[in-house]
Amino acid sequence: MAHTIMIDVTVENFEAEVVAASMNVPVLVDFWAPWCGPCKSLGPVLEKLETEYAGRFKLAKIDSDQEQQLAAMFGIRSIPTCVLLMNGQPVDGFTGALPEGKVREFLDKHVPSAEEVQAEVEEEQALDALAEGDTDTALEKLQHAVATDPANDDARFDYVKLLLQLGREDDAKVAFAPVIAKAPGSRKLGALKAWMDALDFVAAGAHAEGAGAQFDAKISANKRDFEARFGRARWLMVQQRWQDAMDELLEILMRDKAWNEEAARKTFVAILEIIEPPKVKVADGQIPPEDPLVATYRRRLSSVVLS
Repeated sequence: MAHTIMIDVTVENFEAEVVAASMNVPVLVDFWAPWCGPCKSLGPVLEKLETEYAGRFKLAKIDSDQEQQLAAMFGIRSIPTCVLLMNGQPVDGFTGALPEGKVREFLDKHVPSAEEVQAEVEEEQALDALAEGDTDTALEKLQHAVATDPANDDARFDYVKLLLQLGREDDAKVAFAPVIAKAPGSRKLGALKAWMDALDFVAAGAHAEGAGAQFDAKISANKRDFEARFGRARWLMVQQRWQDAMDELLEILMRDKAWNEEAARKTFVAILEIIEPPKVKVADGQIPPEDPLVATYRRRLSSVVLS
């Protein structure tokens, strides 16, 4: 991550350098003035920490005498006062020239750790590699991201998903094990669990070559054989025939939305989560385009569920 050096902020550049910048990295705004003694002792401490934290937060200095409008906007009563912004909003702050240890404590409450930042960078590099068709590099980067920051569920989702796409089920299960308890409360992790459940279902039933014909025969005999339809959908998931699987789940939903504790709807939503490609980067304020297949099947699900 590029390391930015402390910047002087005015009304003119406040929006870009503070508000917009805080969407990507925490911004610490230091309100000071040239005549203020404590400001002179706090300033170098903040600059030293900005260098040491190497891009994990950005330091912005505002001369409260010159920029009274900004000082008033933040309700600054005394200086030095520091305000931390994240995602465009003030989240915390402190007043007075705190010693270095206290400033460090304050920062560590909010600023991502070096490990978290590294894992995020590696996840981005992995997605770039995937976009170029380089699965080996992507796997290596994702494996490293998960090892560096085990709490990064996004990186873990991408890693387990890629392992499953490559047919490495055992490795996927090992990588998924630490977060399996979180699956019921997470859309992404729940989607991976649904995929692995389908793999287990097919393995347990030894649904091999002739399985398709067996499912078809049962469904032909009884259009409301939801067990057979759901089994066929899972069998299709294992082959990564996502569209066919969703079509089969819609057949259940059109006839009985609530069947088996909404298993068809939940599995359909899981597939949408699996097939949704990573969001492409767009300019600030713009909405990334939606994948056409995902958009189409989202609409189909809505129209059936709401009918």
